[in-house]
Amino acid sequence: MIKPIVKDILFLGQKSEIATKEDINIVDDLVDTLRANLRDCVGMAANMIGVKKRILVFSVGEIIVPMINPIILKKENSYETEESCLSLNGFRKTIRYEKIEVEYYDKDFKRHKEIFTGFIAQIIQHEIDHFEGIII
Repeated sequence: MIKPIVKDILFLGQKSEIATKEDINIVDDLVDTLRANLRDCVGMAANMIGVKKRILVFSVGEIIVPMINPIILKKENSYETEESCLSLNGFRKTIRYEKIEVEYYDKDFKRHKEIFTGFIAQIIQHEIDHFEGIII
C-alpha cells in the first residue's frame, strides 16, 4: 500500500529498531511507496513511511531491492557530495564512501553479504543513516 511520506524532523531523528519476520508487510508498503515516487526518489527507509524499523528499499532502474537490518561492515574511499531526501526540502552536503560491504537479510530473511559501489552505495548509506536518526 502506498503510504504518505513523513516530513516530521523529530520523528525522523529517532533511531529505528531491528526488524523481525512479523514486519515483512513493511517491505511491501515501502516497495509500493517507492514505486509511486520513482520520479523523485531512488531509495526509502521505513521511517519515511512512519515505521521505526531497520528496513530500506532502493531502485536499480525498474527493479526495487529490499534490505532488512542492513549493516555496513566496511567502507572505502570517502568523498563529499550533496543529497536530497523526499522527507526534506533542498540539498545538503554529506560524506559518503565509494565502496561499502553490507550484510543484510532479503524479504525471505535469507542472509547476504555484498559489496556495493558508486551511486547504489551512496543510496544505501543515505537510507542506513535514516535508521540512526541522521538527517542530511
